Amino acid sequence: MFTKSFNLRKPVGVSNRTFNSSWPDLPECFQLSVLSWVQCIYLWAVSPIYIFCLKKNKKGYIMMSLLNRFKTAFGFLLWIVCWIDLFYTLHEGNQPPIYYVTPLVLGMTMLLATFLIQFERLRGVQSSGVLFIFWLLCLLCATVPFRSKILQALMSDIFTDKLRFTTFYFYFSMVVCEFILCCFNEKPPLFSNVVTDPNPCPEATAGFLSRITFWWFTSMAVKGYKMPLEAKDLWSLNKRDSSKVMVPRLLNEWEKEEAKAKLRYVKLKSWKDPGGEGESSPEEVEVLLSSKKVAHQPSFLRALVKAFGPYFLIGSGYKLLQDIITFVNPQLLKMLILFIKEKDVPNWWGYTLACLMFFTALLQTLILHHQFQYCFVTGMNVRTAVIGAIYRKALVITNAAKRSSTVGEIVNLMSVDAQRFMDLTTFLNMLWSAPLQIMLALYFLWQILGPSVLAGVAVMIMLIPFNAFIAMKTRAYQVEQMQHKDARIKLMNEILNGIKVLKLYAWESSFKEKVLAIRQKELIVLRKTAYLGALSTMAWTSAPFLVALTTFAVYVTVDEKNILDAETAFVSISLFNILRFPLNMLPQVISSLVQASVSLKRVQNFLSHDELDPDSVNRSNTVTVTVVNGKFTWGKDDAPVLHNINVMVPQGSLLAVVGHVGCGKSSLISALLGDMEKVEGEVSVRGSVAYVPQQAWIQNATLRDNILFGNPYNEQKYNSVLEACALTPDLQVLPGGDMTEIGEKGINLSGGQRQRVSLARALYSDADVYLLDDPLSAVDAHVSKHIFDNLIGPEGALKGKTRILVTHGISFLPQVDNIMVMVDGRVSEMGSYQDLLKQNGAFAEFLRNYALEDIMEEDEASVILTLFSSVSSLPCAPFYRQMSIMSSDGENPRSRSVRRHGCSQRKHSESQDKKKPREMEKLIQAETAETGQVKGKVYLEYVKAVGPLLSVVICFLYGCQSAASIGTNIWLSEWTNDAVTNSTAENVQMRVGVYAALGFAQGILIMIASFTLAMGNIGAAKKLHFNLLTNKFHTPQSFFDTTPIGRIINRFSKDIYVIDEALPSTVLMFLGTFFVSLSTILVIVSSTPIFAVVIVPLAVIYVFVQRFYVATSRQLKRLESVSRSPIYSHFSETITGCSVIRAYGRHSAFVLMSDIKVDENQKSYYPGIVSNRWLGVRIEFIGNCIVLFAGLFAVTGKDSLSPGLVGLSVSYALQVTMSLNWMVRMTSELENNIVAVERVKEYSETKTEAPWEVEDKKPPPEWPMQGNVEFNDYSVRYREGLDLVLKDITLRVKGGEKIGIVGRTGAGKSSMTLCLFRLLEAAGGEITIDNVKISEIGLHDLRSKLTIIPQEPVLFSGTLRMNLDPFEKYSDEEVWKALEHSHLHKFVSNQAAKLDLECSEGGENLSVGQRQLVCLARALLRKTRILILDEATAAIDLETDDLIQSTIRTQFEDCTVFTIAHRLNTIMDYTRVLVLDKGRIAEFDTPTNLISKRGIFYGMAKDAGLAQ
Repeated sequence: MFTKSFNLRKPVGVSNRTFNSSWPDLPECFQLSVLSWVQCIYLWAVSPIYIFCLKKNKKGYIMMSLLNRFKTAFGFLLWIVCWIDLFYTLHEGNQPPIYYVTPLVLGMTMLLATFLIQFERLRGVQSSGVLFIFWLLCLLCATVPFRSKILQALMSDIFTDKLRFTTFYFYFSMVVCEFILCCFNEKPPLFSNVVTDPNPCPEATAGFLSRITFWWFTSMAVKGYKMPLEAKDLWSLNKRDSSKVMVPRLLNEWEKEEAKAKLRYVKLKSWKDPGGEGESSPEEVEVLLSSKKVAHQPSFLRALVKAFGPYFLIGSGYKLLQDIITFVNPQLLKMLILFIKEKDVPNWWGYTLACLMFFTALLQTLILHHQFQYCFVTGMNVRTAVIGAIYRKALVITNAAKRSSTVGEIVNLMSVDAQRFMDLTTFLNMLWSAPLQIMLALYFLWQILGPSVLAGVAVMIMLIPFNAFIAMKTRAYQVEQMQHKDARIKLMNEILNGIKVLKLYAWESSFKEKVLAIRQKELIVLRKTAYLGALSTMAWTSAPFLVALTTFAVYVTVDEKNILDAETAFVSISLFNILRFPLNMLPQVISSLVQASVSLKRVQNFLSHDELDPDSVNRSNTVTVTVVNGKFTWGKDDAPVLHNINVMVPQGSLLAVVGHVGCGKSSLISALLGDMEKVEGEVSVRGSVAYVPQQAWIQNATLRDNILFGNPYNEQKYNSVLEACALTPDLQVLPGGDMTEIGEKGINLSGGQRQRVSLARALYSDADVYLLDDPLSAVDAHVSKHIFDNLIGPEGALKGKTRILVTHGISFLPQVDNIMVMVDGRVSEMGSYQDLLKQNGAFAEFLRNYALEDIMEEDEASVILTLFSSVSSLPCAPFYRQMSIMSSDGENPRSRSVRRHGCSQRKHSESQDKKKPREMEKLIQAETAETGQVKGKVYLEYVKAVGPLLSVVICFLYGCQSAASIGTNIWLSEWTNDAVTNSTAENVQMRVGVYAALGFAQGILIMIASFTLAMGNIGAAKKLHFNLLTNKFHTPQSFFDTTPIGRIINRFSKDIYVIDEALPSTVLMFLGTFFVSLSTILVIVSSTPIFAVVIVPLAVIYVFVQRFYVATSRQLKRLESVSRSPIYSHFSETITGCSVIRAYGRHSAFVLMSDIKVDENQKSYYPGIVSNRWLGVRIEFIGNCIVLFAGLFAVTGKDSLSPGLVGLSVSYALQVTMSLNWMVRMTSELENNIVAVERVKEYSETKTEAPWEVEDKKPPPEWPMQGNVEFNDYSVRYREGLDLVLKDITLRVKGGEKIGIVGRTGAGKSSMTLCLFRLLEAAGGEITIDNVKISEIGLHDLRSKLTIIPQEPVLFSGTLRMNLDPFEKYSDEEVWKALEHSHLHKFVSNQAAKLDLECSEGGENLSVGQRQLVCLARALLRKTRILILDEATAAIDLETDDLIQSTIRTQFEDCTVFTIAHRLNTIMDYTRVLVLDKGRIAEFDTPTNLISKRGIFYGMAKDAGLAQ
């Protein structure tokens, strides 16, 4: 039968000689025609296209090298050899025509090949794929005659045709030489950019072989294995992938689309209004405008297709080839099984089939990965181009457009939407490839099984909605999960920010419960997701089996004649396996298409926004600044904001613009900059412009870079600028001087400093026209005077420049040249100060309103100055002044800059942390980026968290499931062997029944296994989070002082997310693929035991490749994520400052900066793509070897094997490639993700503070009764290794005394209170309260009996009631009473929600004074015997302060009160005052006695004007 199936198309005589002998040979005619012409046809077909491509792309020429000379020489020799053959035939005469044609054609082809070798050299091609394939074909085709000529010589006695024999072997050796030479690379061409690049990508110079196997990547894999890769090890980006090439390509196409859309709009308009007579009515215009918006937006899709389609199509071509080749192997499998059945067929048949299977698989691997490479590179290019296009657009859109998309939305366009395009390109080919694969598979299945296929297909189609339903539910759960997660992170953020307050009030347990409640909801959702996951895993695993079961059952029962033999069963199964992939992919592709189409719309809308008109401001006028009849609006559809503006500012004069809030002063400046829509009139500004906006815009760069803003550095000029802007004193307190890095949005500068930096930038730019939008409002009075005198005013650095100053400061107006008064968007009057006063119009009224306030401000400023001059003469405040530092942030910019000395460092890191979670990521990585392999200990930790017993059960279940899976297939192979023994009919029922039972067992086992695994993972996640949370609540305060909050939050967000969601799915996939690979090896070894010999070398290669890949790809991923955040932060920074960037004309420099950042990111992304291809080719090669050996050993053991077993082992081998590949990926993922466990572990084991309750030392419930406090030789330090803050303090305070604590900054006032609460533990001595040593009792027992009103009021988001009484100990009446005493009763009862008033994060919706009163209400509720009052300094107005003081005097009459005083007048009536100096008691007595002693206290009282 076997021979029959192969012999149909061959002449009988030939077929016997060729196919049935054990020494097969091809007839000479075939050798001379087909085998000689294949390579010729190939080369002549390809070369026209190839030559055309070479002509278009010239890379420079290559010098004639030795290699090239040899290639050319061999080419000529080959030509000569062919023609010798030809002349010899002519000489012989009377030969068949083929003897003339073949040498002629071959000779011509060799000449063509030689020409191509030279032409490529001149065009700079270093290694040629076309010629490589040509020489390979020559070699393969020449091997057959090579063998047959030897066979002929051996068989025949007389040796004829010596010349042809010799010329052929000469030809053969030349071809071999050419082939070998072709594998080597030429030198790079002269004048190419590869030579100049410091770290070029080897891909550009890689040879053809190296390219198709991705061998050129190996150097990086080796480097990454030896040591962790760093940014400097990355190759430069290929020029064709850079922003410089990609963005213009897309923008050109987009501009063409825009032009087309405009043309269509114009045509439509002329069609609507053919004669053009008369004005079109407003309604018509409206219709036109709306229709323009809908139908005639230029198509972004078309622009994308035109820009990137051609390159992408190459990938599609590869995909088509790969799809077709996929179906070759099932056909070969069929032949192999037929071959095993036929016992009398020569063995070389089997070997040929096994080798063919190997080669098709190999070819498929190479083609598949090249298709992926093309798709991924296209995706990468699309992302580069889209980000570039959005960035460029964002710099020039109008303000109206900017209002419709917020900064966050635009950043989203860049990050999310660009990413979606990128993800889609990888799948896009599946859109046509999936239906194609499905159709082909069904066609072949129909041929084997007939109509019964439909039963199987029906099952597949029924599974699609099931999977879709699961996917939809899962997505819904994911959204819910994210909401819970956000709530939890928000709460954690607040807790960590206010951790000190929680400790002081002993409120930790209440907040811990709140976090755990949210966490519980999260885990419930996770559990639901896990149920669904288990179901979908079951569907995914059982699908192929269900399909096979229904198909075979129907096939066998429909017709008695249908016998299920090995080739029918196993070929069908391998086809069903091919079918599985496209069916599962289609829904995914469609959903990602839908997402991408949404993104496409969003990007298209954004890119279609109106742009600012660059010509709205005339730059070539003679007079400096003029506006004639100006009418301006913010958006085309808005009402005009400025009407009838006429201004002329002569060269070198100073114009002040004044007016009430919202009268259009800033709009006027924007109009001069060209940022507004000009409705009518003329604007002209001559020369360059410098602009200082009302809200200073600061870049995330060094202070110096912010001032230079791209101009060259000139020291002398720079220093004079700093001097004029009063920045010199600030530089001394910044940690790095002018090289201090300023955080995002200028976070580590005060408001006034930011504004002065903005002014310095303007001054340094040395422009012709200065537009200053109220630059003096953010700075103190004396500073603004300094700036006006030295910078803006008639004697300042800018004299002689044209200046327009918007201001509220009245004191400067007499010194300006002209004043322009604006009222409701019109100029009401204009003239010099004196002129306007005489007119007694709007200006005079303006003066009357503002003068009073201004004068008051001046006085207050001078008072503050005297105060601070006394403070700043003190020695620098030590590092740990958190208590007094934290007040007054940003309230009073001046006080801030005085106080910055030693504290700036820590303050800086903290504040940056709070505002910069994304940057934080980077800082953290720098310090705990794990390098190298993850320790085995971490895996053990995770197993422990899951539960060791459960882990064993999970593995056992997976093992059982694999056993069931192998069982079903072995049963199937037994069933097919029935066909051989002809006992099929009676066994059908039994066979189908057992097959079904085994298959269902497998499905149920896998469901139970994945479910158990999910439960274990969720248990572990719960445990790990619980330990982390508990530890963080028990961690001492010093840890929070030294660890940036971002770092802790990162553990709670990113790492817990990984443990919750990423790890379980990785473990699931890993176990799945591991057991599949294991069972494959087992099946093959059991059917052909000799296979065991091959396993060891293959396994060694596998592990080797895997280690290289994992090390490199892990580091590349890290580098990629580190380089991604700068793109977005730079972008959001640019958007906020785009008017400044435009004003200074720095547009192109910023575009370039953005491009560089994108390219930096792609530099680490590109090797990441290639590393996956590199791995794929190598691992699939191992898989292909398994196929080869499974086939070969099946042929060798042919006599002892049943066709069923061969079918089983080879069809298993064909599947293994995929699971091997996935296993490496999953190992790598597992390593990346398990690090999260390590990081969480690290923070769950930090040192804890003393226990919250000590059972045997519990104080009596009514303690402290009296409120006596004693310090005995008490000393304390902040942390190990630091100096003592309090030294040998001894004092006694009787119950009910009122003690004021005073001292200079850093004397240790705050430390006293921290010691009472044991936030600091004693370094020596002890404190007793009512005869109880506080160091012996539990922290909560102590802290809940003391009350503090902290310096800065901390509120948590939640209800007001929760903020007052988180444990709900008190009744509503008590709460209302406390509110009454704290003067909040009126405010709260006016609110609709009363006590359930929601406080926002940090209590933002209450004023600072109200927050302080809430803290007072807390104290009144607790009402303990001892009250500590850390007096608020700048945060609070005098009125509130008096309220608090009076309440304390009345409500806490009989309590012991300690007050840390900043305003001495509050403690003048206290029982005693404690004066601290450098951590020791300097004076301790009644206020009157201390004043009469004339010591330190007297000095302080005198400064405050309380003593004479």
